[in-house]
Amino acid sequence: MTESNEWLSVGKIVGVQGLQGELRVNPASDFPERFTEPGPRWLRSRTGAAPTEIQLKKGRQLPGKSLFVVRLEGIDSRSAAETLVGHELLVSEDDRPELEEGEFHLLDLLGLEARLTANGPAVGTVSDLISGGNDLLEITTSGGRKLLIPFVEAIVPEVRQEEGWILLTPPRGLLDL
Repeated sequence: MTESNEWLSVGKIVGVQGLQGELRVNPASDFPERFTEPGPRWLRSRTGAAPTEIQLKKGRQLPGKSLFVVRLEGIDSRSAAETLVGHELLVSEDDRPELEEGEFHLLDLLGLEARLTANGPAVGTVSDLISGGNDLLEITTSGGRKLLIPFVEAIVPEVRQEEGWILLTPPRGLLDL
């Protein structure tokens, strides 16, 4: 399993915590168990080399923050932890949680057309997802302009994944920023 499309990035290691090898992870997943339940995870370095397997021993969310602190097997010192800063934390693509009807995985939004009406032309295509407290969709227009759209129901009321598009109802001026 070394192809990049066989992996789901669930977070990025952004720093160390303390002296015992704990790591701070900025999550890219809405499933906290990715960072709290022990089991196999994979790490991919900044160079994009093939992921390597590592065991998550335990984890917790920092109170009042979106960051998680995790312990990985074999990482028992601050210096060992520092070598992992910038690495992506991955899970196997078939490790997706089951969803309820009407729910979807955020990564499945990539490549969908963004429209202002159901039958209208595309404003652009969802090109990236940005997590940072609130999820943002990056939409790239045909002219190459990047729009950041808050992924909230009031602005993105419909996701038609099977049909390949999302509906946008942005407030006045949002698309002009």
